[in-house]
Amino acid sequence: MSVANEATDEATAAMVPKGRLRGSYAKTEATRSAILDSALEVFALGGYRSGSLRDIAVRVGMSEAGLLHHFSSKSRLLEAVLERRDAMADQFVPRQSIDGPTSVRGLVALARYNASTPGVVELYCTLSAEATSPDHPAHDYFVRRYVVTRNLLAEAFADLGTKGLLKDGVDPARAASSTIALMDGLQVQWLLDRTVLDMADELRVHLTNITTLEL
Repeated sequence: MSVANEATDEATAAMVPKGRLRGSYAKTEATRSAILDSALEVFALGGYRSGSLRDIAVRVGMSEAGLLHHFSSKSRLLEAVLERRDAMADQFVPRQSIDGPTSVRGLVALARYNASTPGVVELYCTLSAEATSPDHPAHDYFVRRYVVTRNLLAEAFADLGTKGLLKDGVDPARAASSTIALMDGLQVQWLLDRTVLDMADELRVHLTNITTLEL
């Protein structure tokens, strides 16, 4: 691009009211957020295969074509829904840096938070079961997610071990796998009958049995 063209583009950009740009961006983000909320509800109720873009669009009050303007395909929409869930989980158990005590305490806090978002829990359980099929759009996502989560928790438990906070005989890798299995199993039981157990409390008991942390 020439200097003259760059100057013209800058001048044109300067003529557009900044408030209008911010308003347009905010509206777009609000629409995308509404679509993701509706997709979460539809996929949680009927699974990914049964939930249709039309059902999601109707909930938002827009056409299917309008929805596809924001998300180019059903699989891309599913990916965005899962990314949104991961972003929330990262606030409790960050993947960027491993600190055993922070990660383990974050797991309990995450389980407590999940109890306040049953739609998200139902979506996760439904999709993880469906995605065992290799041709499911979320299959690769869940394969990667379990690998990442197992490694993250194994590192967290190993860090506890170096700090003298892991009980004798506890293998970090096995502790990671059993903790994930417990959390997933608790979610299914809780969805079936929310009066039977407290997910955060059951997880806390498990973690207290394998660590010396105060939880």
